[in-house]
Amino acid sequence: MIPERIYDVSSGDRFMELPGFTAEFVTNVKIEGLNPAGSIKMKTAREMILDAEARGRITPECELIESTSGNLGVALASICAARGYRITLVTDPNVNARTLRFIKALGAEVVIVDERDRAGGYLATRIEYIRRRTAADSRLVWLNQYANPVNTTAHSTHTVGEILAGFGAPDWLFVGTGTSGTLMGCVRGLREAGASTNVVAVDAVGSVTFGGGPGRRWIPGIGTSRVPEIFIDDGSFHKVLVDERDAIRTCRRVAREHGLLLGGSSGSTLAAVAAFSGRIAPGSRVLAISPDMGEGYLDTVYNDDWVVERFGSETLAAAPERREAEYLPG
Repeated sequence: MIPERIYDVSSGDRFMELPGFTAEFVTNVKIEGLNPAGSIKMKTAREMILDAEARGRITPECELIESTSGNLGVALASICAARGYRITLVTDPNVNARTLRFIKALGAEVVIVDERDRAGGYLATRIEYIRRRTAADSRLVWLNQYANPVNTTAHSTHTVGEILAGFGAPDWLFVGTGTSGTLMGCVRGLREAGASTNVVAVDAVGSVTFGGGPGRRWIPGIGTSRVPEIFIDDGSFHKVLVDERDAIRTCRRVAREHGLLLGGSSGSTLAAVAAFSGRIAPGSRVLAISPDMGEGYLDTVYNDDWVVERFGSETLAAAPERREAEYLPG
């Protein structure tokens, strides 16, 4: 059946092996970046908008507003264009230039905040901007991906359903952590399905989600400077912090060895797989979720000048097959 709506064009059944990425087992990736919005966030955007419609929050007079590091903004702008809604997306200087052009081409209004918050990021600043705008204008509807339980449900239902149908229950699942919607949804969905999968939550050094100290980060889509309300650390998953330099090295390694150009947060997730491999039994079925593709990172992660300016020339060296990451108990 041919889809009638942009958000029904799905690529959730795309999986790929990365032979030789790890010696002890085959690493597989779930490729989420092949839908029209270019990322896993299409599911989040779809479910949040449909839920808001069902609850009567969206009216002809309203305008949506949301904070985004990039991918959710593209997905929301795409759906809003198709459904005739106005939307303002609040982002920051770390947004990829290509992503920003994509959002504007879809007709969304964009606000870029450039004041760092107390944790060194921009998230709290973006949220404070939205709070001021919604307090002053009752027509604005904030979907709030950081506190919206539908962000979790989108993945417990759709992402986990796609994994079980197309791959089966993995022994190990590696998930990048931004808003934590994908992580929380996968943890819940796999538990409800009775799977015994070990879930590894991957975050960036400098993110505060796992309780660590804040630090400057450059790669969007992973990490926060404010713990999302939907994140619940109940001890049911492992936690790993990855240095952004290793994420960059891993993205470049996968591109050159496998011809697969992945986004920055995918590099973090796969770097965690390599770092964690000594804890995983040989022959295990290992799956990493790749939220988006790498075209939007050609000016950053895959640009030598950008990398050297921020991380030093040593970051351009080839990534080792196994490198220590910061493993957090719990």
